[in-house]
Amino acid sequence: MRAAYLERLGPPSEIRFGKLPDPSPGPCDVLVDVWAGTVNPVDTFVRSGRFATPVAFPFVIGRDLVGRVARVGPGAPGFAVGDPVWSNSLGHGGRQGAAAERAVVAADRLYRLPPGVDPYTAVAMLHPAATAHLALFAHGGLRAGDTVLIAGAAGNVGGALVTLAAEAGARILATASARDARYCRELGAEIVCDYRDPDLTRHLAEAAPNGVDLYLDTSGRNDLAAAVDLLARRGRIVLLAGAGSGTAPVLPASELYMKDGSIRGFVISHAGVDELAAAAGTINRLLGSGRLRPRAMEILPLSAAADVHRRMERHELHGTRVVLRTDAAHRLDSPGPADSPGRAGPPGPAGE
Repeated sequence: MRAAYLERLGPPSEIRFGKLPDPSPGPCDVLVDVWAGTVNPVDTFVRSGRFATPVAFPFVIGRDLVGRVARVGPGAPGFAVGDPVWSNSLGHGGRQGAAAERAVVAADRLYRLPPGVDPYTAVAMLHPAATAHLALFAHGGLRAGDTVLIAGAAGNVGGALVTLAAEAGARILATASARDARYCRELGAEIVCDYRDPDLTRHLAEAAPNGVDLYLDTSGRNDLAAAVDLLARRGRIVLLAGAGSGTAPVLPASELYMKDGSIRGFVISHAGVDELAAAAGTINRLLGSGRLRPRAMEILPLSAAADVHRRMERHELHGTRVVLRTDAAHRLDSPGPADSPGRAGPPGPAGE
């Protein structure tokens, strides 16, 4: 099979594209013919060694895939050859990655793709939506009626946070650029404030006179002084970005404990299979209803993986989700143009 892989950790130039032996599934695994994957910031952390995790070389990169079941182990009931499926937790924790024509996925980390859902749209949204679900529910304890502040609401994770929080019945305050305010409101934000506003904290406090129950900042700035100031009693701050930002936020500890407040951080790579499965249920429901879609998407061949890693680290993608497709996905696009999203039906056998 062809794959994007590493022989050692390092910069994007260490990514190779070539042939590796086909993976062999164990009894509780499923072999998947991969249609497409994508690139996430966390993939660059694994590749560079910034996020320490067990890897075995040659190491196939990438965590997200959408594809079709090719073989089912005897201890992996519930799947059948030909099923359209997806996974979002490969490429770390000792698991080989998704950036290949074939991948082995443990059955408890594999989910069916809902009928009629475009595979490229799905794979582009897996990571942002799972991150949002974990932040809101597993770590943020979101309840219907909560007031939620989402800083950086126009990005991929921010937009997923708004969508999922609105669907759960929260009141949403958001910060974004003025040009993105309409987009955030369309997703479900009630009030959108310009993050450049010098009086931002005051305006947010006026919009939430009783404080915010849940505060999430996708930008990685993590201004804890402002966050704690805006918290309601027993409010929660969830940290979900900022790796490598070089910032050292100051925590107003006295005010935090006087409010019975809490701060919790997480990385998606530490999520358990039960948490991932809970997120998958919501993701599939919202994909099926058309409510989860990337704002911008670019589709490239799998061989472009190294270049996409470079572009991501240089902050050149500007929110565009890049999908890396394999040759097995070509018939997904037929008869449309090669760079347009295709239909959800399975393509022909790998290599056709």
